[in-house]
Amino acid sequence: MGPPPEATTDVDLRHHGDAEVGPGLVDLAVNVRQGTPPEWLAALLRDSVAGLAAYPDPGRARRAVARRHGRDEDEVLLTAGAAEAFVLLARVLRPRHAVVVHPQFTEPESALRAAGHDVARVILTGGFRLGPVPAGADLVMIGNPTNPTSVLHPAREIAALAAPGRTLVVDEAFMDCVPGETESLAGRRLPGLVVVRSLTKTWGLAGLRAGYVLAEPGLIARLATAQPLWSVSTPALVAAEACVSPRAVAEADAWARDLTLDRERFARALTGLGLHVVPGARASFLCVRVPGGAGVRAALRERGYAVRRGDTFPGLGPDWLRVAVRDEATVTAFIAELTEILH
Repeated sequence: MGPPPEATTDVDLRHHGDAEVGPGLVDLAVNVRQGTPPEWLAALLRDSVAGLAAYPDPGRARRAVARRHGRDEDEVLLTAGAAEAFVLLARVLRPRHAVVVHPQFTEPESALRAAGHDVARVILTGGFRLGPVPAGADLVMIGNPTNPTSVLHPAREIAALAAPGRTLVVDEAFMDCVPGETESLAGRRLPGLVVVRSLTKTWGLAGLRAGYVLAEPGLIARLATAQPLWSVSTPALVAAEACVSPRAVAEADAWARDLTLDRERFARALTGLGLHVVPGARASFLCVRVPGGAGVRAALRERGYAVRRGDTFPGLGPDWLRVAVRDEATVTAFIAELTEILH
């Protein structure tokens, strides 16, 4: 018996930013918004503990998500974060020609391989803008905005990938970083379209696990059958309902507008050091090419800063780093340390 599919890949698809952080390190490796969850959400989560004796009931949260995106309830499945959604898709779908567009979040490919599927890659280069995918692909997975490049693809270009007989999975885990979510397909009904959303990044719920899938009812029903019973906890369901409310959507949009200014400031500082920053960043992180990236990352770690290595993303290499956008004081201190390392 040969090695499992995961063992045949050329990079560590299971490496994520949380592996970079540690005690005493300033975290620029994980893309979770700092200072979260907000107190109003934390209070709801504390109150939800009183209902833990009962089994979780996803009904209210599912209806809230459906309202948020103008969908029907049977087009929504609540999941334990986006990661569970990718596992469920890998278990249910039977692609003959699966394609993952890289560089992007590696869990979609990892889940497909773990389920025994062969996976082909479309590697974007240059500015990491979307290009053609094989005409025969019956499963295409892509992120938007894309982790780690922070590139936001136009919705019309993503929608053009939909085709008869094809399942198109769009990971929109960072779409709420975009003011107005202008390029989202969450409210669209296209043949074979599946949109995966996460609530963990913007609301600081990585430890709670909260996300959902939007798709046609038949696929949602199949995914629900493959999902373990009660996999989404009561606190996560409370969080999901709260985070898609009009109040929360407005709060997230205001944060996204502030993020734009912080991200542009950070990008200018990095460019001022002579580094290449992937242009047009629209998520809560920047993708940066740093000569001798592995050594720079180690030096930053010695100085108390954790950043995300880029060489575990297919299509990138050791000179690439991903850095989360932080507040002005943190960025200023980080740039000072990076300046000393580079010069």
